[in-house]
Amino acid sequence: MSPEEFREHAHRTVDWMADYLATVGELPVLTRVKPGDLTRKVPSSGPERGEPMDAILTDFERLIPPAITHWNHPRFLAYFAITGSPPGILGEMLAATLNVNGMLWKSSPAVTELEAVTLSWLRQWIGLPEEFFGVIYDTASISTMHAIAAARHMAQPESRTAGLRANLTVYCSEQAHSSIDKAVLTLGMGLDNLRKIPSDSRFSMDPAALERAIGDDKAAGLQPCCAVATVGTTALAAIDPLPAIADIAERHGLWLHIDAAYGGTAAISESHQNVLDGAGRAHSLVINPHKWMLTPVDLSAFYTRRPDTLRAAFSLIPEYLRTEDEPGVVNLMDYGVQLGRRFRALKLWFVMRYYGREGLAAIIERHCRDAAEFASWIEADPRFEVSAPVLFSLVCFRHRAGDAANRRILDGINASGLAFLSHTVLDGQLVLRAAIGNAATTIEDLRRVWDKIRELA
Repeated sequence: MSPEEFREHAHRTVDWMADYLATVGELPVLTRVKPGDLTRKVPSSGPERGEPMDAILTDFERLIPPAITHWNHPRFLAYFAITGSPPGILGEMLAATLNVNGMLWKSSPAVTELEAVTLSWLRQWIGLPEEFFGVIYDTASISTMHAIAAARHMAQPESRTAGLRANLTVYCSEQAHSSIDKAVLTLGMGLDNLRKIPSDSRFSMDPAALERAIGDDKAAGLQPCCAVATVGTTALAAIDPLPAIADIAERHGLWLHIDAAYGGTAAISESHQNVLDGAGRAHSLVINPHKWMLTPVDLSAFYTRRPDTLRAAFSLIPEYLRTEDEPGVVNLMDYGVQLGRRFRALKLWFVMRYYGREGLAAIIERHCRDAAEFASWIEADPRFEVSAPVLFSLVCFRHRAGDAANRRILDGINASGLAFLSHTVLDGQLVLRAAIGNAATTIEDLRRVWDKIRELA
């Protein structure tokens, strides 16, 4: 493709992108295609000869958007709502154009150094001490797996070569994300050695129950190695008591990891700076800029104050990757499973510079105010109840008539195309979730959603 042809098709593509961002709110949020619809509309085998780019773009416009659930929609309120913002999209485009691999400093110095710079900025914004070293992974699931692998290495360094010699136990709240289960499973520690600690009336981990579980495991001859606390649980955005859990982890010599993938972003805002109180005592922490920081998926920021342990767990350097480096050079391949690394930091750099801390904080604070307003509408309707404390921008609620009624409301609003909500189960009851996180979401959008829910009720 010549530079002239590339320029022509790129202009058409960017025009489509700009139009999409401007009009996505007019589309049905949840796709209405059935399984197999897209598959039946495309050939069953790839073309023998290349096709014109105009035809490819036309097929994209015709086939792909109708089969998309629009995560960039202002009324996408399921899971944790996200935003692929214009500056982040531009950064992603340029990263794809450069197409570099940041496995070593030498393989692309800008990847390594800009990653360190942007993660240092973010560390300062959320109030972590300077001793925390940052590295970018793709998702919080992978970040948490690396944290638990580092905990395994701290507890049994010989496991790197000989494998586990005794059962290591891991602890998290019963409300914690399933990525902890997957990490324990993947790392060969066994799901039988994962302890789900009960939560209190606010759905936060009970420190006394954690202390008892650790004591019981020690008495049984097991080796406790890691505790995972959460700031903003997936189901309802609860916050575990970090200082109390840190006390217990320090007393028993456990690695403390904090899953702040969602809630940690709120610490950028002055009104929520306290959500990470005690986090400086953790061994590691994860926060996801692709959740509530307007950065296109995927980008997960992982921090640890024990980078030596993380490196010892993963560093493996074959001859073809050996380089003669200057003192102090960091090769990011040494800090995780992956060798190939995309230039993810570029889009984060664009977002942080374009919005600044104040701009991002203003969006976070607006989302939290709007969530509180949405909750007040629910509380004013005797048919409904708020099911969990509204600590961030997630509102959990339910119709008092029971699970069947809530399922009908959920299915009805999602089928309407107006909005997309998800659900969870709390205390054995089905609960609806409205997660506010898209930069374009307004209080008027939420009013339309609430009016539709009341109509369905």
